[in-house]
Amino acid sequence: MSALTALSLRKNGKQWHTPRNAFRPTSNLTSYASRISAQKSAAATKSKEREMKADKEEERQRRIRGIKDRRAAKEEKERYEKMAERMHRKRVERVRRREKRNKLLKS
Repeated sequence: MSALTALSLRKNGKQWHTPRNAFRPTSNLTSYASRISAQKSAAATKSKEREMKADKEEERQRRIRGIKDRRAAKEEKERYEKMAERMHRKRVERVRRREKRNKLLKS
């Protein structure tokens, strides 16, 4: 009880509560320079993350493109094999060359 009297007794009689301090909103604010440096480091981190995500996405797209190209080549090969069953080999080669020319003209 002597510690309470040294600090002074509370008027409302709630001596068991810890004494409160004055509200000072500017007491723990950071300086402008420290805020700017923190923002710069956050921006650098974000740009690095964006760059890493872009690299990862580009690698993913490259893999997907490779898979699609292989599938298309396999499909085309199967189509020509099916044609070769019905037609002569030389005619299939002619059709293949013509289709390749048309594909180049379209692109």
